Amino acid sequence: MAPSHPTRVSRRSFLATGSGAAVAMYVSAKTLGLEPGQPSANNRLHVAAVGVGGMGRHDIAQAAKTENVVAICDVDRRFAEQVAAQYPGAKIYVDFRKMLEEQQDIDAVMVATPDHNHAVVTAMALKLGKHVFCQKPLTHSVGEAVAIKELAAQAKTATQMGNQGQASEGARRICEYIWSGAIGKVREIHSWSNRRPDISPRGIPRPKETPPVPDYLNWDLWLGPAPERPYHPCYHPFVWRGWWDFGTGVLGDIGCHNLSAAFKALKLKWPVSVEACSTHWSAPPEITRETAPIASIVTYVFPPEGDRPEIVLRWYDGGMMPPIPKALGDRNIFDGDGTLIVGDEGMLWGDRLLPESRAKEVGDPPKMLPRSPGHYEEWILACKGGPAPGSNFVDHAAHLAAVVLMGNIAIRTQKKLFWDAEKLRFTNSEEANALLNPPYRKGWSL
Repeated sequence: MAPSHPTRVSRRSFLATGSGAAVAMYVSAKTLGLEPGQPSANNRLHVAAVGVGGMGRHDIAQAAKTENVVAICDVDRRFAEQVAAQYPGAKIYVDFRKMLEEQQDIDAVMVATPDHNHAVVTAMALKLGKHVFCQKPLTHSVGEAVAIKELAAQAKTATQMGNQGQASEGARRICEYIWSGAIGKVREIHSWSNRRPDISPRGIPRPKETPPVPDYLNWDLWLGPAPERPYHPCYHPFVWRGWWDFGTGVLGDIGCHNLSAAFKALKLKWPVSVEACSTHWSAPPEITRETAPIASIVTYVFPPEGDRPEIVLRWYDGGMMPPIPKALGDRNIFDGDGTLIVGDEGMLWGDRLLPESRAKEVGDPPKMLPRSPGHYEEWILACKGGPAPGSNFVDHAAHLAAVVLMGNIAIRTQKKLFWDAEKLRFTNSEEANALLNPPYRKGWSL
């Protein structure tokens, strides 16, 4: 029988550690065969963290359960010192470039800076042959995602994006329900987030005040490749997500979490079009060019492929919500963050099969996928020669991030955009193409 309630798990609760039995189920001794020069499965990796003010603090703590933390880097000295105090012997850095150039014993790097610095840190680590764990979205722009995918393919190191839910039981059940035909042919995907402006400030203009930079913060390095602007506490810490120069709005923040399972289950490639409606339609330019909208709806259209029909994917945030399907009557399932996948014969709300009559008819899906030992454990095992993690850059994360970020271009241009999947360009807007790969500040590059 289907569970009596959907799997609703917070991002952090996805981070459960794997038991020995789970690890054994995920990777056998045979698959853990190592090439010369790789650390053995019993050796401890030397791990460095770049950005430890938010999720980075949690990320490195997960790695530290089994591995050695040898370096902590943050442009905010307060965060670097607080976190480094937990790891005796870890060196403290302000500049990630200096850390990677000077400290030769680093095997793996965990990246949790603001979005606009993800790609530059990740690219340097990959070029130096390091394993990389990078928070979501993998990059700040579509062009960066394409470039990081290529670099990761060349590096052939272990990579993982920080969308922890992809390792969950629920994510596997979604795939298995769809592959077993439980909901028939999928035609619609609806995904939403209620992330409020007080959590992710947006729909606001740039401040005019120019307070002094705190003595604990290297503002130039915090800006990294982003355009020059004066320091203000409305950007750092944490409140950078809604600013286009630094973050990727609610869609970039939550989209890689919500949509990962659907992309895997349906093997979604590039959409043929993307368009958006949002509160930005009536906002003045000093707001639209600076921050993401308070609320938006983004529509992607994926073309038919094989026996799969066209799929329309709609994203909703800031209080916008999908219409309640007729099959559910007056029952409102739209609360918090979630995804509804609609097929001809049923629908999936998270990993719960609806309506109830269909769930009773079908029961649980057949198990077709190996279970994960945990999101971080996947990456660590891969660093030591195990199978590729579920959200590795080459097979999943870079493409997922790129498609998610296309939606922000539709929001910013306020146009219906048509995509050429071969040329990786929009066919009807040079304004949109300019946002695929925005220029870096002088002195910065991939």
